[in-house]
Amino acid sequence: MKKILILIAMLSPVLGIAQKKPAFPKTFDLVVGAYTSGNSKGIAVYRFYTETGRLAYLSQIDNVSNPSYLTVSKNNKFVYAVNENDQGEVSSFSFEPKTGKLTFINKVSTLGGSPCYVSVDKNQKNLFVANYSGGNIAVLPLNEDGSIGAAVQTIKDDGHGPNKERQEKAHVHTAVLSPDEKYVLYTDLGTDKINITKYKGGKNNPIVPANPAFVSVTPGYGPRHLAFSNNKKTMYLITEMGSSVLVFDYNNGKPKQRQDITLLPDGFKGQTGAADIHISPNGLFLYATNRGDANDISVFGINQENGELTFIERRPSGGKGPRNFIIDPTGRYLLVAHQNSDNIMVWRIDETTGRIMQAVTRIEVGNPVCLQFAPAM
Repeated sequence: MKKILILIAMLSPVLGIAQKKPAFPKTFDLVVGAYTSGNSKGIAVYRFYTETGRLAYLSQIDNVSNPSYLTVSKNNKFVYAVNENDQGEVSSFSFEPKTGKLTFINKVSTLGGSPCYVSVDKNQKNLFVANYSGGNIAVLPLNEDGSIGAAVQTIKDDGHGPNKERQEKAHVHTAVLSPDEKYVLYTDLGTDKINITKYKGGKNNPIVPANPAFVSVTPGYGPRHLAFSNNKKTMYLITEMGSSVLVFDYNNGKPKQRQDITLLPDGFKGQTGAADIHISPNGLFLYATNRGDANDISVFGINQENGELTFIERRPSGGKGPRNFIIDPTGRYLLVAHQNSDNIMVWRIDETTGRIMQAVTRIEVGNPVCLQFAPAM
């Protein structure tokens, strides 16, 4: 009997026998970062219901200056948020998933102005912060109580790009760990580079430049955010100024460009500003947002052999300034934060075709710019 069950499991993908989907919690916490120069005062938390796609307000912590990007620790106990100001700081909060309550712990300098991205390793040893106007990446150690220690390392990028207004100097936009966490990659809008560092995890100089230390993209494209394929063999880059997605073969810290595909329709003449990029949980589709006069989401199919993209559709995002978005873990819903129209839209997506279907709900939130999910335990 045991041999028969093993044989069925092996043949199921070939014969097209339906596989049981992994079980997901019925509820998640949606943690929302925002700019506090408008109608927001800090970080808000909502309960997200996976069966309906609906949202319910839980809590908010005020007096948090410009938490424009945030991340939740792997153990679900802490939230870390940048404070995107000229002086550059990052804050830590304890997090109670059952109630959505956030409690401030501490705040430290990022040693660079306008931090706009933060990530944390799985072992919760270090934070990695991208300082946009500072043009550098900072590494900050974490303590067991969730508090952040003083930065132990910074690496500053140098150079400029052809756009004199936007690329007069380095503007670091992300600090992303590779899937195996052996590398930290950080994009530089100002110099049109993806910088590559090895992550050692020690107390002194946790990251060191890899070999090669960077890959360049088309001048004037302005690299922004990164995403990795589910099989970890392909890396995708959205370019803010080029309004395109670049596809790279990825092997042990060495990206090699394979494809350049536009987010714009033929003949488009307006202002753009490509923003965010994510892959569906099933690994079959890639989604990307574009701001400016576009205000839309593009959907692409992913070739499972080589990672190349094929355009599926482009549709309005449901607001102005779709800066950040997130796909819920079940793969059924896509949530978009609209910075300039003060709302979050929830869209139903077709898991089979990747297409964006009907709008499920819309909630009013002041200047939302970052969305993160956490299991509601």
